[in-house]
Amino acid sequence: MIGLFERLSRPFLRAIDPEDAHNLALRALQVVPQVRAPADPPELAVRAFGLNFPNPVGIAPGFDKNAVVPDALLRLGFGFVEVGTVTPRAQVGNPRPRLFRLRADGAVINRLGFNNEGGAAVLARLAARSREGLPGIVGVNVGANKDSVDRIEDYVRLIETFALVASYFTVNVSSPNTPGLRDLQEAKSLDELLARVVEVRDQANRRAGPVPVLLKVAPDLSLSQLDDVVGVARKHRVDGMIVGNTTISRPQSLRDRDRAKETGGLSGRPLFKLSTRMLAETYVRAEGTFPLIGIGGIDSGATAIAKIKAGASLLQLYTGLVFRGLGLVSEIKSDLVAALKRGQRDSLSSMVGSDAAAITAESWPS
Repeated sequence: MIGLFERLSRPFLRAIDPEDAHNLALRALQVVPQVRAPADPPELAVRAFGLNFPNPVGIAPGFDKNAVVPDALLRLGFGFVEVGTVTPRAQVGNPRPRLFRLRADGAVINRLGFNNEGGAAVLARLAARSREGLPGIVGVNVGANKDSVDRIEDYVRLIETFALVASYFTVNVSSPNTPGLRDLQEAKSLDELLARVVEVRDQANRRAGPVPVLLKVAPDLSLSQLDDVVGVARKHRVDGMIVGNTTISRPQSLRDRDRAKETGGLSGRPLFKLSTRMLAETYVRAEGTFPLIGIGGIDSGATAIAKIKAGASLLQLYTGLVFRGLGLVSEIKSDLVAALKRGQRDSLSSMVGSDAAAITAESWPS
């Protein structure tokens, strides 16, 4: 039913303000009856961070910021959902308009600024689904309030708050839309942040059980900065990394030059080459110490396969759904199964990172 609704409503949603369209899509997922997607074939199952994923295709944070529809998304066939970014206190984010479609480029620019209802509201929803014993992996992406005096303390508080209801945490220090947030990717600051986050997570594990902590980084890091980031992540034994967030760069190939001038993070197809290169660079530096989630420009089965071969054990989508619709999820899963059959492989794990070394030897994407 939701698929039919989406096909009928897509022209209307594309004609209105992108943020209004997003809010309508969330509302539809709350009220339109859904048929659960077919069970995933066993060869798509992935074990990572100590968790069992039915398939590797997840929805990225930003779509369901306030944990309003995680179970609706899981029923549609996503292997996992990441909600947020959540901050300790509610905040409205940056002034509108703050979301822009670049249709000719299959891209979006956003400067939302961590708009969300705050930790208490999101906790109430996730605690309710936990009490009901609802299945499925739901991660929580955590960030700092824009006006916070101690941003590291914000992350610590959120780990404590959500330890009993989160399948995993993502420490988001990579958004370009909160001034100064990306400074937390610098080695000294990141070292302090991860030390405190892992410490409080380990304390929470005594009552909540193991909860993985992942680090999400920007695709705009230099390779020397990436050396530092991966080194600090390995030092503190984080459970994984997500590569990467939106980019502040503007590729010369962009066709919608007027909207490209908007301030904010660029996502979608133009980000694919840069984010995939950074994924491969991270994979070779991690040396198998933890799995990676690949995100950025995935809008087809081919781009999903390329991410896995660059080093991703799991994938996340968002902007691709804006232009391709929810059918993209089943398309990617079908193409992954076909790729496994062609290669006579039993699981996706044998594909992970198979092209990483070759990708890092290529010229830098422009």
